[in-house]
Amino acid sequence: MDSGCAEVARHRPEFPLDSPEVPDDRGKVHPDRPEFPEECPESKQEAHAITGIRERVSPPEVESSCAYPSQEGFKRGGRDMPPMSLKGGTVFKDQGKLSFDYLPEKMPHREKQMQRLFQLFRPLLEANIPSNAFVYGSVGTGKTHLSRRFCMELTKKAQEGGRALDHVLVNCRQRMGDDAVMLAILKSYDERFPDRGFSISEKLNVLRTWLEKRQTNIVIVLDEVDALLKKSGSNLIYTFSRFGEEHAGGRGHISLILISQKTDALEYLDKAALSTFRRTSAVEFGKYTRDELKDIIQIRAELALHPGCVGGDVLDLISDIASEFGDARYAIEILWNAGLLADEESSEEIAAEHVRGAKAAVHPTGMEDRLKALDKPKAIVLLAIARKIRRKAYITTGAAEEAYSLVCEEYGERQRGHTQYWKYLGDLDALGLIDAKISEKGVVGKTTLISLPEIPAKTLEGMLVEILGTKKSKTAK
Repeated sequence: MDSGCAEVARHRPEFPLDSPEVPDDRGKVHPDRPEFPEECPESKQEAHAITGIRERVSPPEVESSCAYPSQEGFKRGGRDMPPMSLKGGTVFKDQGKLSFDYLPEKMPHREKQMQRLFQLFRPLLEANIPSNAFVYGSVGTGKTHLSRRFCMELTKKAQEGGRALDHVLVNCRQRMGDDAVMLAILKSYDERFPDRGFSISEKLNVLRTWLEKRQTNIVIVLDEVDALLKKSGSNLIYTFSRFGEEHAGGRGHISLILISQKTDALEYLDKAALSTFRRTSAVEFGKYTRDELKDIIQIRAELALHPGCVGGDVLDLISDIASEFGDARYAIEILWNAGLLADEESSEEIAAEHVRGAKAAVHPTGMEDRLKALDKPKAIVLLAIARKIRRKAYITTGAAEEAYSLVCEEYGERQRGHTQYWKYLGDLDALGLIDAKISEKGVVGKTTLISLPEIPAKTLEGMLVEILGTKKSKTAK
């Protein structure tokens, strides 16, 4: 979960969601649905006493790779690091400042993007008119962090102007599909909201009732939105964009910030939904330059490390390495891992050799974290693709399925049917682990072609084999 959520939970009042009885398809009321109690007078007084809105971020389905280190060892990039020796102390004074969950007070070299977002959302602040933005850029360019920081600043300004505003962030790769996204939004308000038993339309009605009763607007941030669009289409986004039309100028509106690494993510929207996002609503996050990366890790080093534990030449080396990708997350992760290596050796400072060792252990796209989150059937599907595509740019789904049959036999896994196999391909495509597209001219008939967008097939195969563990013995029955 993003940092700050625990602090938010301590200060926010409990607002049980109203759960209006909604008839099922046969016109009957579900008797087993829990009744959410009406707010007591004390809750209402507390609600009025607390102006402004707390940030709520949906809990991830899988453990973050940037979790704080445990006493038993450190976990970085899905790897279990050996416990550090404390004979010579530690170079760290606050490792949390290097966590991906840490949200800086200021985002260096992103002032223009922050100003642009405030311009786009000015109608929301001044006239309760819903506003929208499409934020895009490569991994590690500050899209998610700046969007979170912007929402916090926006709610503060709304509070100063006497307007109620809330916001919630949902990662669409971790919450796959419309139903999962809606559930994450509702659970950000009430963790007791049932996981099952409510349709998407019923969940929307619950959200509408909550917003209207409390006379508040909400900004919903959909991170990795292309995963949602590939999985479920654009119906939910269209519904959000038209959410408060019956109450123009009032409360209960939904504003949207869509975040993607892909510049063409909006092409997945249908015409009705696309009309909400004009070209002027786009906010680009370019890759960081080498000097910008140096500024960023210099600030993080001052926050996370004891004075004198890292020299300027080492920070220069990290900046040079990360500048190939323009990825601040990569640079920070190298610094963190280099510090862990220094602690393992009981070194009083981080040296260049520690940086080189850290670089070898850190993949710039965070691929290993995503692979570890896969269940075994999807991992086997992906392994088969990696092996089949080694010497090709694309393979057909038919060729991939043939390879899948062999890998299932190799690992003693039951081969799933064709329909289920297609579902696995769709999920891997939505996660960005493969790219599936319909063949163009030159191929007889229509077929789906598969490619690997981010990592060499050989590297991917090795990572998956390690994750899946020991193969089934050839002699096993």
